[in-house]
Amino acid sequence: MGGPGDPPEGTPEGGPGGAEDEYRSVVFDESFIRAARLQEYSAEERMADHAPAVRRRPPLHRGLTRQLLVLVLLIAVAFGTAVYMGVRHPYSSPESRRAVEPVRMTVIPLAPQGKVPGGTNAEALYAHSPAAQFDVGAEGIPLPASRNTAHFSDSQVVAALTTAKDYIVRSSLYPEVLTGRQVGPARALLDSAQLDQFDQSFDHPAADGRHAATGWLVRLDPARAQLADDRIRVQGNLQATETDSATLEVTADHTFVYALRPTGSAAGAPVSLFTVRRELTFRFDRDDLRTHQVQLVAAYVEAGPMACAEESAAYLRPLLAGQTARTGGPAGTNPYETDSATALCGTLATAAQPKV
Repeated sequence: MGGPGDPPEGTPEGGPGGAEDEYRSVVFDESFIRAARLQEYSAEERMADHAPAVRRRPPLHRGLTRQLLVLVLLIAVAFGTAVYMGVRHPYSSPESRRAVEPVRMTVIPLAPQGKVPGGTNAEALYAHSPAAQFDVGAEGIPLPASRNTAHFSDSQVVAALTTAKDYIVRSSLYPEVLTGRQVGPARALLDSAQLDQFDQSFDHPAADGRHAATGWLVRLDPARAQLADDRIRVQGNLQATETDSATLEVTADHTFVYALRPTGSAAGAPVSLFTVRRELTFRFDRDDLRTHQVQLVAAYVEAGPMACAEESAAYLRPLLAGQTARTGGPAGTNPYETDSATALCGTLATAAQPKV
C-alpha cells in the first residue's frame, strides 16, 4: 500500500519522484549554485577530445591586492616624510651644528689712586656713590622690548634674552657663587660643548684669555672679603640681534656694586664698595633655545678697587676700606709667546668711589 501522500496507483514512471534515486547525485541546492564560480570554455576549447564543458575559475584576490597597494603607498609616503623632515627639521642635528668657539675673556683690575673709602653702613655708602639709583638684584637686569627677526619668532628672541639673564643672575648675584663655594648654577646653563673649557678654568685657572674663572662668573676671594649686604646694586641692559639665519646673539653690559667687609669680621667692621662691570656676548642656535642653554662667546670684565700686581684669574681680590694698592704693575707679557694674552690693569677713577 502506498503512503498517504502517494497516488493510489503509485508514483508514475517519469514523474518527479520516480527517478529520485537516479538523479540525487546531480541535484544541487540553491546555496551551492550561488557559490559556484563557473566559466564556460570557448568553442575552440570544446572541440578538443574529452574536454569538459565547464571549468572552475581560480578565485579572485582583488581585496588582498588592494591592501598590498595601500600598504606600499603608505610605506612610500612615510619614507618620503622621513627624508623631508631630515632635511627641513627646525632643530639641526649635532653633526650639522656650527662648531662652538672657545670663550675669549679679558679681566682688568682697577687700582685705586689712594685709600679705599669705607663706612659702617652699606646703605649710606650706596647712597653717596654712583650706584645710588641702581636697582637691587635681578630687578637691575630688565628684559628689553623684543620683536621677531627675519628668521626667529618673537618667542625665540624672548627665550634668548631670558636665558642670558638667567646666566647673568646665577653668575653675578648668587651668594654661593660669589663666595667661591659653588659653580654649578652657572655651569648648568652652558652649552655642553663649552663645559670642558669651563671646568679647566676652575681646575687650572690661567690669565691666558681662555681659562680665567673670573671671566665666567664673579668670584670674590673668600679668604679676603665677604658680603656685608645681600642687596647687590645692578644697572645695565640686554640687546638681541640676528647674526645669520641660524644664530641669535645677545649682548649684555651690566655694572654690579657689592658691599664688602673683611672675612670673619664682626658686623661693625668697616664696609667698602666693590664694583664689577661685565660685558658679555652670548650666542644661541635653535638647539640652545630649545634646551635653555647659552654659548658664552666673549667676556670683558673690569673690577676694582684691586691691586694690579695681584693675580685675578682664579679670584677677584678686592682692596677693602682703608687699604691702598701695592706698588707694581700687572704680570709681565712676553711678546714672543704669540698665544699668550696681554696682562692689563687700569686706574679706578676717584668719581667711581663713594663720597665719605
